[in-house]
Amino acid sequence: MSEEILMNITPMESRVAVVENGVLQEVYIERTQRRGIVGNIYKGKVVRVLPGMQAAFVDIGLERAAFIHASEIIPKNNDAKENETASSNESEPHISYLVHEGQSIVVQVTKDPLGTKGARLTTHISIPARYLVYMPHTNHVGISLRIEDQQERERLKVMVEKLLEEHGIQDKGGFILRTAAEGVGEAEILNDIFFLHRLWDSISESIASTKAPVAVYEDLPLYLRTLRDLVEPIIEKVRIDSKETYLKVLKFVKKLIPQIEDRVEYYPGERPIFDLYSVEDEIQRALSRKVPLKSGGHLIIDQTEAMTTIDVNTGAFVGHRNLEETIFKTNLEAATAIARQLRLRNLGGIIIIDFIDMEDEEHKRQVFRMLEKNLERDHAKTNITGVSELGLVEMTRKRTRESLENVLCEPCPTCQGRGSLKTPETVCYEIFREILREARAYDSDTYLVLAAQTVVDRLLEEDSGNVADLEEFIEKNIRIQVEPMYTQEQFDVVLV
Repeated sequence: MSEEILMNITPMESRVAVVENGVLQEVYIERTQRRGIVGNIYKGKVVRVLPGMQAAFVDIGLERAAFIHASEIIPKNNDAKENETASSNESEPHISYLVHEGQSIVVQVTKDPLGTKGARLTTHISIPARYLVYMPHTNHVGISLRIEDQQERERLKVMVEKLLEEHGIQDKGGFILRTAAEGVGEAEILNDIFFLHRLWDSISESIASTKAPVAVYEDLPLYLRTLRDLVEPIIEKVRIDSKETYLKVLKFVKKLIPQIEDRVEYYPGERPIFDLYSVEDEIQRALSRKVPLKSGGHLIIDQTEAMTTIDVNTGAFVGHRNLEETIFKTNLEAATAIARQLRLRNLGGIIIIDFIDMEDEEHKRQVFRMLEKNLERDHAKTNITGVSELGLVEMTRKRTRESLENVLCEPCPTCQGRGSLKTPETVCYEIFREILREARAYDSDTYLVLAAQTVVDRLLEEDSGNVADLEEFIEKNIRIQVEPMYTQEQFDVVLV
């Protein structure tokens, strides 16, 4: 499997595409005016405590107050559980013991603001570098679950503990070894340890010298985060279409990730870099509800605030043997497509998948396994909880930033995000009812109806008889006029 990262950088926005075997798998977009804030550290101010929800709202300087749950707050001391105000759940002290209104608190953003919801926060601070994640409030040394080799896990843990002890810093915070640390030597790990300690010292100084609410640490821009978080041995090339950004990346790579320097390339081509693998076309297709499958079947993907639903249909695929085999092949193909769409669209939260019903238990097992296998490449944490009594596959995918649709789109002003419009016939009958209301309330010789062209056409043709009957009933004249600026659902009844 070959994998490339393409970077399209302009002064207004940065876009990063992850391409596997020539097919777009993930896309990240960061606009200058709308940068994500996940990973940023703030000195905030508690503005409201909600004892009934075991949570609090914190002002971190954004438009909306951010939200923090009691489970995300480090207790003031180890005896917090024994405090008389502790909740009945012994592992979770009561929120009123942990924080109070007006208190300054150092927090880190774990989820960007999504829709009407504010950012999610934690006081369990973690700062990533290339190989390590530094946690200043713990002394634990952990290993990424993606490093599966037990000997390598043990080697890395022993190495870090030894380095911390040798330099007398074993009590100055804990670390998690990232997937990129697999096979890395002591020199690289030690560089990360010193870098992260220096960075935390700098952040600590800012915390002590500033007044809340204020940002004390901002994560790297998208193009540098990509190098830090996504570049693995499997990545063959990182292509960048901006000379200025290329030079910044080269400087960053030489300092922190020298082993990938030969894989970073400047792309000077006249053809836009995202056109190399039809990335632009794939992004447009990723905004559609319907996803065609090669066999002729298709997926229907619907996002709601509570969850995302994915429906699998055979469509035009009729198969070659029998119905069960047709369904099995469609579901197998759908499992692969769904895993890709989750990454491409960055769908998160609760996800419900309605595969076509299968009778054969072995077929069910293979489809389930195919979905699991394809989700292994996902950088976001996923968890398949199993199949419900209704035969639906239930899963979750960690959501830290807005989906592709939410980044690129907004609710339709015509249908208000419903995805459907009232028919011209429905609007005509609403107009009739409005005329009757007006006739009862006001005395006028003529009523002028202003509506969209499609509605006016209906009033003058199919419903012309109803208009005449209504004129006779109210004993008034009804005039009809096209208003070009109106949408199909808009109309006005004016007294003349």
